[in-house]
Amino acid sequence: MSEKPELGSDEQTNSANAETQSVAPLAAITTATRRVREALGRVIVGQNEAIDLALITLLAGGHALIEGVPGVGKTMLVKALARAVAGEFQRIQFTPDLMPADITGTSVFDLRTQEFRLVRGPIFTNFLLADEINRAPAKTQSALLEAMQERQVTIDRETCDLPSVFVVFATQNPIEHQGTYPLPEAQKDRFLMKIRMGYPGEHDENELARLVAEGDAPERRLAEDLKVPVLQPDEFTELRAATARVRVSEAISRYVVSLARETRQHPAVWVGAGPRATLALISASRALAALEERDFVLPEDVKTLAAPVLEHRMLLRPEFEMEGLQIREVINAVLEAVEVPR
Repeated sequence: MSEKPELGSDEQTNSANAETQSVAPLAAITTATRRVREALGRVIVGQNEAIDLALITLLAGGHALIEGVPGVGKTMLVKALARAVAGEFQRIQFTPDLMPADITGTSVFDLRTQEFRLVRGPIFTNFLLADEINRAPAKTQSALLEAMQERQVTIDRETCDLPSVFVVFATQNPIEHQGTYPLPEAQKDRFLMKIRMGYPGEHDENELARLVAEGDAPERRLAEDLKVPVLQPDEFTELRAATARVRVSEAISRYVVSLARETRQHPAVWVGAGPRATLALISASRALAALEERDFVLPEDVKTLAAPVLEHRMLLRPEFEMEGLQIREVINAVLEAVEVPR
């Protein structure tokens, strides 16, 4: 048997450099996200899971639907994220009379130049908060579709590119349905995940009350602690590129596909997760692995994110919904039914 050839000094150097380059991006993600987590934790009290899911959304290059009752910090979370990564923030309050042009912009005739001038809407930003998105009719909601999928907007037949960092966070109230319009399925499918923000625990709520009583409210912390951004836009772009290099084995990709296909076969499901859900779960799992300081995806990453990524993409059959069955219960059953790769 021939002996394995020894590497020359140049080959050893190249091998060491390649290994260093593979480790360096992961270390950069770990250091950067730790700084962002700490900054957000000083502003948002008692919502650590929501903070992590929002960071996963950013690293994966997706958009998120935030669901929670009023007063749990949905708007504050998006504002703090925008401040932390030196991004421009715009908020649109969705109402029944909101028109698509109010979001994208329109052409206005300039009397001085006798020409039409393009006036860009609030969608031209880095972080867009679509507040109470389900209060606007479907025509207005659909104005976001092209922007969320193609990262561009068409105004009066003119196509305009959006910033390279463009993230939509849309909020909705899960308990108040009077005067609301259900989101179209095509639009919900464009959201990488659904982030649920519930009430904080007793300890966290007491801590929040103490801070406000001492004049140290989250609004003040947002203004003072995040005067200087934690990350610059170019740094954040590099983090996204590094996240995309996290390894996904064939076994993991097959596992994700099996989960998505199993949702379509469950007897309680009317509409299961589509192929876009498969890709979204892989992207989100990569980002979670990076947050956990790994350069490869584990089955546990997929299982952790299955519910946030899949639940808003599935519809239950009416008879099961009337019986009180929840989509997350179905997802848990799917996770138990599909064999986990070793």
